[in-house]
This record gives sequence, C-alpha cells and structure tokens, in this order.
Amino acid sequence: MSRAFHVNSRSYMMPSEPTIVVCVDGCEQEYINQAILSGSAPFLASLQTAGTVLEGDCVVPSFTNPNNLSIVTGAPPSVHGICGNFFFDEETQAEVLMNDARYLRAPTILAEMSRAGGRVAVVTAKDKLRSLLGHRLEGICFSAEKADQVTQREHGIEDILDRVGMPVPSVYSAELSEFVFAAGVSILKKERPDLMYLSTTDYVQHKHAPGTPEANAFYAMMDGYLRRLHEAGAVLAITADHGMNAKTDSVGRPNIVFLQDRLDARYGSHAARVILPITDPYVVHHGALGSYATVYLRDADDARQGDVMSFIASIRGVEAVLTRAEASTRFELPADRIGELVVLGERLAVLGSAAQQHDLSGLTVPLRSHGGLSEQQVPLIFNRKLRGIDDARRLRNFDVIDLALNHLA
Repeated sequence: MSRAFHVNSRSYMMPSEPTIVVCVDGCEQEYINQAILSGSAPFLASLQTAGTVLEGDCVVPSFTNPNNLSIVTGAPPSVHGICGNFFFDEETQAEVLMNDARYLRAPTILAEMSRAGGRVAVVTAKDKLRSLLGHRLEGICFSAEKADQVTQREHGIEDILDRVGMPVPSVYSAELSEFVFAAGVSILKKERPDLMYLSTTDYVQHKHAPGTPEANAFYAMMDGYLRRLHEAGAVLAITADHGMNAKTDSVGRPNIVFLQDRLDARYGSHAARVILPITDPYVVHHGALGSYATVYLRDADDARQGDVMSFIASIRGVEAVLTRAEASTRFELPADRIGELVVLGERLAVLGSAAQQHDLSGLTVPLRSHGGLSEQQVPLIFNRKLRGIDDARRLRNFDVIDLALNHLA
C-alpha cells in the first residue's frame, strides 16, 4: 500500500491508525456549546484541551448533498458537480433529485483510498447519499435507513442488524443517527478500516433548538459513541454539512417568502421557474423550505433579468440576489446547474415556491431550517493536536480529511 494518494489536486497520506470522519448533519455550533454547558457532552468538552477545536465554513447552498460530497472529495461543487439535493436538469428539462452518481463529476477520497489499497467504510443515515458516497468505492457502504437490506455483495458487509443490536429506525428519528454510530463502533472493532465516514441526519436539529432537553440528549448520545471510538484507538475528525436556524417570526410562525407566487403575480405564470435545492424525499420536518433558491427565467435578456433581480431584492426576507456568474464565482458552483439567478434568504426567513406546493402539516414545532449564509459556520473538531496550519488559512468543512490525514500530530 502506497503511503500517499492524490485526489482532485490534493495529496493525502495513508492513515497510520484508523481515522473516522464524522459529518453531524445540521450541527449548529451552539448545539455543542449548550450540550457541554449542561454537562451532556463531557468527551467533547475534553477535546478543548486534549484535541483541537476549530471552526470553518461549509459550502453554499448549505444543504446536505453538496456539503457531504464536498467533504468526501475535498473540493467545492464547481469540481464535483453536486450543487443541491435537487436541481433542474436543462438537458432533460426535468426537475430531478441529485442522488444519482451520474451527476458526480469528480472522484471521492473514499474511492481513491480504496483503490490505493486502504480499507474504507461508509455508514450514512439516509439512503439518498449512499450511491454518491459509495461511487466506485471498494469497501463497506450502506445506510441506516435500509440496514435490513444490507448484503455482502452489494454493501461489503452483512448481518449488520444483529451486530448492532437495533431494529431499523424510523427515518424521522434520533435513533437513525444512533444506528450510524453504533454501526461505526462495530465496524471499527471487527473490520478495523483505515478510513471510515459516518454521516448522520438532522431530524433532531430541525425539531429542537440548542440547549433544549431533546437536543442535549441527542448530543449526549453522540458524545458517548465518540468516546467509545476514541477509546478504541481511532483518530476522530468531526464536522458538519451545515448549521441550522429558526425560520420564524416573533410569535413562532413560519417566515416564508413564496417566491414563485410573488414572481407569477408580477410577471405572469411561466415567466420564471423557482427551484428549491433543499428538496429531497424527506420533507416532513422542513416542508422543502430553505434559505436558498435558484430561478430560471424564460426571457433572460439583461433588461428583464435586472428588473427581476431588483424586484426580488425588494422583498422582505430576501438577503441577496446574485446572477449565475456571480453565484458560481462566489460560491464555487457549477454554472450549468443553477438558474439565471440565485436567491438567499435572511437568517430568520426561508424561500418557497408556490404556497400550494408546500405541505406544512408536518411542521408540529416552530420551523428550523438552513441553506443560506447564516448556516455556513460549522465545527471542525479533532481528538488530536493539529500541526502546520496557517492561521490566515480559511478553513472549510471539506478540509477535514486533509487536516485529519496530513496535519495531525
């Protein structure tokens, strides 16, 4: 096995001990702060002195798919091509989920390490990420959501339910994330992979604010598993795909800009198409509402585009409107997979399409969501000391594997 391998213009050293990268979905840093203050996360608290605690930026849009793929490729969406959970495919003229590996434009660190002779394992909470994270991977890759369907031939492992000792959890539960950690402990002990990637779900963070009993209980669960992984001799590198914020008015009502309705009322139906890249198969807890949208214009001449931009920018709850060129440059996005315009919602606001297209019946608690600049800051936490890091360097969540493999003492 070679000591180094190369992926997407970066070099990585093969790990000398098992290295586990944990992507905690929706981990606003305040969740960890409050869990530590309440005494719910003593292991994470210990890393303030025994390890390294930093912060970095996720990619925008601050959604699950683009950020998980950025983490495992070590590159922004302009390189790997995944710019949302959902997008408008201009070739087929269809709105589609970005779950299929055919949309991936770059190799992953996971696959390339396995090709270089490393043992690699991936456990993700939701199955929507499995084909992307496991693309060309020679190793273990399965989801907690479909753990009862795991086979040696397809997923590189079998009998995972018996090994974990848990039934298949509901996709809308904290237990789905717990299954990921429990499986990770089992795999570390038995298969001892060189690199393991664990990706959770943000169900709890969508439902419960930092410091609430439910949130602290979730981080206490996670803290216990992280300690077990640490005590089993693993290097731990912990980050998040995005943060999370309340998206409500002063009395707790959803603060929504129905952008498609507003554009239809001003310019007529079919003049613009609003795409919400937060959309995925699991919309109960957020109603497909996030703080990022992209807009396709039927008439995209400069005058019309400028008028639409000015109109959208005037709407309360909108933080910024960017052209395709501006957004692709600023956020490192693939220009051919976003509309003529990109719209960002303010910290306490979300963007919708047409009101009738959103089922809000599942929002039994005040709306919490993500997608914009206000959810960009995420933790970068390690159970080892880092070395050789330039203080002036802008850290990103997709630097986490580089830091874990190349910069830990």
